[in-house]
Formats: sequence, structure tokens, C-alpha cells
Amino acid sequence: MRRTNRYVLSAGYGCPRMRILRVAQKVYPEVPGGGTYHVHAMSRDQAAMGHDVTLATVRHDDSLPHVEERAGYTVVRYDPALSALGNDISPGLARYLFSADNFDVVHAHSHLYFSTNLAALRRRLGDVPLALTNHGLYSQSAPEWVFDLYLRSVGRWTFEQADVVFCYTDEDRDRVREFGVDSRIEVVSNGVDTERFTPEGDGSDRIDHDGPVVLFVGRLVEGKRPQDAVRAVSRLPDELDGKLYMVGDGPMRSDLEEMAGDEVTFLGQVPYEEMPQVYRSGDVLVLPSRAEGLPRTVLEAMASGLPVVVSNLEQVAPVVEGAGVTVSVGDVGGFVSGLESMLGGEYEDPRSVVAGSFDWTETVARTTEVLEGL
Repeated sequence: MRRTNRYVLSAGYGCPRMRILRVAQKVYPEVPGGGTYHVHAMSRDQAAMGHDVTLATVRHDDSLPHVEERAGYTVVRYDPALSALGNDISPGLARYLFSADNFDVVHAHSHLYFSTNLAALRRRLGDVPLALTNHGLYSQSAPEWVFDLYLRSVGRWTFEQADVVFCYTDEDRDRVREFGVDSRIEVVSNGVDTERFTPEGDGSDRIDHDGPVVLFVGRLVEGKRPQDAVRAVSRLPDELDGKLYMVGDGPMRSDLEEMAGDEVTFLGQVPYEEMPQVYRSGDVLVLPSRAEGLPRTVLEAMASGLPVVVSNLEQVAPVVEGAGVTVSVGDVGGFVSGLESMLGGEYEDPRSVVAGSFDWTETVARTTEVLEGL
């Protein structure tokens, strides 16, 4: 595994090269998703800045190597011993965390995972500073009451061990504070690459429909309530001729296929490199989730010029105001009305919202600046 002199200056930045240990339970591209891509892109871009980045994670595919160099950073994988509520527990990862003492900072992602709890324990027992990024307070794979209890106990303790907690929005910061967390919190938006996600360019060959195209992008799990997207599109007026394209996979797919009619097409998992074309082929994005952080899919769609119809979550609503519609969780009729409104062109320019406040280069720069300060 490579190790370099931390006092080499980062090219163009005039600051010491950091040795960053990033800790994430799941990573892209093995596990698709906005959170996993965030981890990958942050590691890639900080490595490009000249920092020495190692990503410790759990192995979800036996064919993957234990250590791999990719996109300028190192991935170290450890096998899980058991799973509970979608959370893999790896003794090998635990041993690695407690023996890895040659890093300047540890940056863990999502308090919901055992690996982050371990990183917090490591901070409690050691002197290497810890940063923690909150990708959303609640899991989409378990009942909310379970994680509410967790947040008032182990979750709160985990946040408390961090030298700094990154939140995407002021609303998310306030929600973390409500659980009694008094660690330093920095609000750094979850930006997207506005040069890749743009209205200009080719569409996707995967989408072929003459009428309005509604997109759902995300895992097919209960927390994202994809069934509400299916029901809402099925209730659109026949003369509108709307069609729903579902991008993503998950345990609910077979049930959704049984309930869906001809107005729904399942694309499965689409490579992230193709997503700009997919967004450009749509007319509106729908996301009926019961819990989210600040969804990357919403920002990518808006950067691509699409209005959005999303659940009325306090950390999401201020972002889409004017460029979309928010609807109460589970209100299928509200999603029908929202889709009709957006397809009728009743919205402000979505891209102008994202381009002004949610640029990925600023996300990386600000995150790196805070880590350097630690």
C-alpha cells in the first residue's frame, strides 16, 4: 500500500498533503447509489488534489481484491462476518481501523453503519481527528422507530465522537442538534457535476416514448416508496399519455412489476456514466421517499433541467421550492397533481437553482479545507 511524505504540497493549493483514511460501509461502483458515488468522487478528487487517500470498506463480492488501486486512491476491503438490518459487521475491518495509525485524519460516512461506529470508538481511544458525513438520519431498510431509538443512543454517541460533522443543509444540521449532538457541524452542500448534468446533449437510447416521460431513480426499497410512483403515474389522465421509467433495482422489483401496467418500464441498474443522457430524456423526476438526506438524484435531475415532484421532507423542500413540487409522504393523489402541474410547465428553471448553490467542485474544496483544518 502506498504511503507518501505528508509535507509534500498539494499541487496548486499550497497546503500539506494529507493522509486521509476514508471509512464507508459501501462504495461505488460495487454498490450503486448517491451516497456511494459521493464517497468515490470525493476520494478520487482529493487524490487528484495531491492527497493520499485510502478507503476502508466491506467486501460485498468475493471476486474483488483485498487491496486495489483505482482512480488515484487505494481501496482496502474486508469480508463481513454477519449482517443485521442491512448492516455488515466485519472483524477484519475493525482490526484494520485500530491498527492504522499512520493517517492524519479519518473521514467516515453515515452514522448508520457499524464501520462508522468503529471509527468513532477509534477516535475515543486515540488522537487522530475524525470527520463524519451525515448522508441522512434514517435508514430506508428498517422502520423509523428503530432508528429513532438508535439516534438517541448509539447514533448520538457516534456523532459526539466526531471533531466535525458534515451536513448537507441547515435543516439537516438542526435535526442533528435536536438529538442533543453538540459536536462542531459544518454545512457543506451535496453538489453535483453541473458540467456533466446539463440539458444540452444527446438523450438515452433506453427511453423510447412519444409522450411525457416520468423518471424514478433510486433503489427499489420500501424507504423510497417506489409503489407510490407507480400508482401516481397509473392515475394520470389517459390523454396525457405519460410513462414511468424506473431506474434502479432492489428487493421490491418483482412486486412492483406485478402491480405495474404498460405505463411503466423497468430499466434496472443503469451505469452512472449514462445517467446524464437518461435525465435529458425525461420530463420530470418523481421521488416519493419517506426518508432522505439531500438526494443526489434530485440535484442531478434539476441540473439537467428537469422539474421534480418529491416528498415534503424538511431538508429537501427548500431546495426544490419553485423548481418543483413537494407532497406529503404517501399522498398518491398529491403526487398525481404534482406531476400534472410539472408536466404542464408550471415551474421555474430547475438548473438555475442547482448551478448557483450545489456545485460539486465547491463541495470538494470546502470539505478538504475543513479536513485540513483538523
